[in-house]
Amino acid sequence: MPLQTIGVIIGVAAVLILLVGIASAVRSRGSVEQRLQTFASAGEMQDVDKLESKKRSTPIADSLNRALEGRQVSENLSTQLARADLKLTVAEFLILQVIAALGIGALGYLLSGTIVLGILAAVLGWFAPRWFVSFRQGARLRAFSDQLGDSLNLMVNGLRSGYSVLQAMEAVSREMPPPIATEFGRIIQEVQIGISLEQALANMLRRIKSDDLDLVITAINVQREVGGNLAEILDVISFTIRERVRIKGEVRTLTAQGRYSGYVISLLPIGLALVLFCVNKPYVSRLFNSGWCGWAMVVCGLLMIGTGFIAIQKIVAIEV
Repeated sequence: MPLQTIGVIIGVAAVLILLVGIASAVRSRGSVEQRLQTFASAGEMQDVDKLESKKRSTPIADSLNRALEGRQVSENLSTQLARADLKLTVAEFLILQVIAALGIGALGYLLSGTIVLGILAAVLGWFAPRWFVSFRQGARLRAFSDQLGDSLNLMVNGLRSGYSVLQAMEAVSREMPPPIATEFGRIIQEVQIGISLEQALANMLRRIKSDDLDLVITAINVQREVGGNLAEILDVISFTIRERVRIKGEVRTLTAQGRYSGYVISLLPIGLALVLFCVNKPYVSRLFNSGWCGWAMVVCGLLMIGTGFIAIQKIVAIEV
């Protein structure tokens, strides 16, 4: 059987398995209440997502999860998945990475006909799920930060009208949109099944890596230990957070041209090379068939593009 035919079969199979895995993960995502009900019926203080994953686990995923259990790499990846709000175990995510690497690598080899480019495509396929997780984390964190000031304002009004802290959080979970409503809803559900408020807040801080949220949680914990006017404290924090969000919005607006210029300048040579490769493959292939000189030019070009992109992002990244 020709090598290209084998590559087609492997690529198609990998893409199909990847799509099936994503579809099954999406279908298996239950509501927060259903997952916490499973958590409560288990009778043990385990992680909700781990209990949920047992329903859809496979022998391979089970073996891999047991092999990775307790390792620092597994804990870090589990935290990253929780921050991105992806209901996947570490083993399932690693399996998706392998499938994506095989599928994109086979596709790159079929389009280029070169083993080296196929390997480079496989490397990109391996890191593509990680980039998606980072994108989900950033988008979710920005949405949470934008909603936090208004949510604290709602909590302050509830506390001043006689609500307890939990009742004020429940009002936030009802009135505010996701993701902040989802996170505060998880706190309420966790407290209802016996977890302390401090631990529930710590769990939310694990899922949402935010300095503003850390400040809010610290204020609530201190008030519960030593007392004080929590409504007044949260009111001051809410004003500070809203001002910071406003300033960040202005900074993002002023630096938008620089950020998008970096994207265009970095992606334009790569996109142009792909277009030329599709239009006139023999012409571009001479670059890779000319020995080490052509490959050295490609590597140097990619390094210069990457360095320029990183430099532009550092210039426009202004801390507030």
